[in-house]
Amino acid sequence: MTTISLVAGNCGRGRGYEDGRFEFRSNLYLGKDFLASDLFNNNPFRRRANGCLSKALKGFENGNGRRFRVIARVKKGKKHDYPWPENIDLDIKDGHLTYLSHFKPLAEKPKPVTLPFEKPLVDLEKKIIEVCRMADETGLDFTDQIGALENKYQQALKDLYTHLTPIQRLAIARHPNRPTALDHILNITEKWVELHGDRAGYDDPAMVTGIGTMDGKSYMFIGQQKGRNTKENIFRNFAMPTPHGYRKALRMMKYADHHGLPIITFVDTPGAYADLKSEELGQGEAIAHNLRTMFGLKVPIVTVVVGEGGSGGALAIACPNKLFMLENSVLYVASPEACAAILWKSSQAAPKAAEKLRITAQEHYKRKIADGIIPEPLGGAHADPVWTSQQIRLAITQAMDELTKMDTEELLRHRMLKFRSIGGFQEGKPVEPERKRNMKPSDASMLNAADIESDLEKLKKNILEAKVPSDPITDQAIEKLKQDVDNEVTRAFISMGLQEKLESLKLELSRASDNQTLNRNLKVKVDKLMQEFKQNLSRPGAYLGLKQKLEKLSMVSRLIEQKEKGEKLKAEINQKIPSKIKEKLEQLETAQANLSKGDPLDEDLVAEAVKAKKELIEVLKSANLEIVGVAKRKAAAELQEKIVNVKKEIDGEIERVIDVAGLHGKIEELKAEMAIDSSSPKVEKLQAEIKEEIRTALDDTALKQKVENLRREFATSSEEVIDDKVIAENGRW
Repeated sequence: MTTISLVAGNCGRGRGYEDGRFEFRSNLYLGKDFLASDLFNNNPFRRRANGCLSKALKGFENGNGRRFRVIARVKKGKKHDYPWPENIDLDIKDGHLTYLSHFKPLAEKPKPVTLPFEKPLVDLEKKIIEVCRMADETGLDFTDQIGALENKYQQALKDLYTHLTPIQRLAIARHPNRPTALDHILNITEKWVELHGDRAGYDDPAMVTGIGTMDGKSYMFIGQQKGRNTKENIFRNFAMPTPHGYRKALRMMKYADHHGLPIITFVDTPGAYADLKSEELGQGEAIAHNLRTMFGLKVPIVTVVVGEGGSGGALAIACPNKLFMLENSVLYVASPEACAAILWKSSQAAPKAAEKLRITAQEHYKRKIADGIIPEPLGGAHADPVWTSQQIRLAITQAMDELTKMDTEELLRHRMLKFRSIGGFQEGKPVEPERKRNMKPSDASMLNAADIESDLEKLKKNILEAKVPSDPITDQAIEKLKQDVDNEVTRAFISMGLQEKLESLKLELSRASDNQTLNRNLKVKVDKLMQEFKQNLSRPGAYLGLKQKLEKLSMVSRLIEQKEKGEKLKAEINQKIPSKIKEKLEQLETAQANLSKGDPLDEDLVAEAVKAKKELIEVLKSANLEIVGVAKRKAAAELQEKIVNVKKEIDGEIERVIDVAGLHGKIEELKAEMAIDSSSPKVEKLQAEIKEEIRTALDDTALKQKVENLRREFATSSEEVIDDKVIAENGRW
């Protein structure tokens, strides 16, 4: 491009400059023949030595009639190659349109960078270089020594990179010479054109997007781009995208979805840029919008973590059907340094935090977050970038071959189930994604009330009907119940934030001596801790599973205690009852059995039974036992009838409340909704509303009293001594 500068010669009054330019202070009157054709005609101009053209023009005079001279200086502008060159090859068949990208080959090879844990390898390298230098200087043959050192170096390299710690893998992922997203894209594509802009006035260099081809198929590439030196890192903002970058990626995703292009994303960022301006522009909203949109895209998506993936900044382009990680890449919700600063108040604890966070590719693959691990050469991806890129290409093409066979519905479901299954683990077996999706957190740890009642009834029956003091099946069930209660109590202490206090108290108790003052202090601490625990436990609706299990354990303990007490007392009474009375009681039982069959009653046997009964009472009185009454057998049918009557009364009261509150319409609506989908949110909402209205309108005080009386009557019946035997009541006989 050329430009022409026009300056006036020093031909009149005014201020002159050293370069020959002149500034007029008087008015100029230009004639009508001052035309561009005269100006660009070379013949009438006088060429000067400094490359300027000059000519005295007619008809151009100032106010005093003095002529002036026009000088034209021709300057050549800078030729730039971005965004378009002057000569574009319209018949290009392959390669990359470099003029559409800021990414150019580096003028100088990057300097080697040694990581702290690689220092032993550096020492071996120095020894090899020193031996080679000696061989060149002396002309001696050191082939064997050099070969031995090289073998030792390769073995040390293999041992080192086979047993890397999480913090060492993080250092490799952050290596300054590690291949970037564009390095991999240029290595694996035959054609590549970079696309720019979020169509809102900004183009974020930290997020690169474009269309490329592999094996003749077109793909949309999206990646976070780090710099290869300080200047590039500043330009790329250290691969920390702003909201403009995420909206740019979103635009390209929608473009690919519209045109049916499979999407390949490369993750390599410490996180989204968190400055004040980014927050003002909606950083969180931009990330959330990307997350929501990616789950609805109807094209296959494959993500490769090539470096480090930090929190939501990485997830904004990483909601794929298949997620691959390079062998030494990392993915984390918070950087180990930040985690260590939060938990241990010092970034020096970063190695410990890196281990606890499970950030490596191996840990993510183990937990089924990553679908595969792409190998790297020994020494990291920067040791052989081209080979690493080809491994990435192989993994991508295999995944795309699998995904492109799915229809749209299968593709969306595959993506949904991948993320639904993350974190779905139980001890011993995995949880199916469909079941986990419909699982409520409270139901996972809390038993159903009906199950607890059923288990309790079984335990009661086993305890009361046991012929021996210790029944193995009953003991096993009770021991399991105790273990469940212990586990629930431990979880409750943790959720209440009392775990540290409990551990500290246990430590003090283990160190406690016979000092009475110390014991009293410990007792005060124990009482205070238990009071706080009981206060938290008594909150309405809190720790329902633990409360139910504690009530069940308490009931079982009382039954066992009563059973043992009854067996002991029964043995003592049987020892004091004469054998003649026992024989008469057995005859009476036989007569009662015959009577139930229809046989006539023997009056003499009845008289003997009455006499034996009086003798039994005298024996019990002689054993210092107080007689409070005599109980007869309560028929199970009678108790069952009472239970049925109470249930009918409860059902009738609920029906009455439904009629009064006018809930029939809602109940019919609930039935209709359940017929369509029993697990829909509307069904749950209607159920909650109906229950709440019934609970509000129902006066359940009298019903609760009847149920409680029935429960006591049932408990009392289990404590009675059957067939006209003496009963226990409040510790008396």
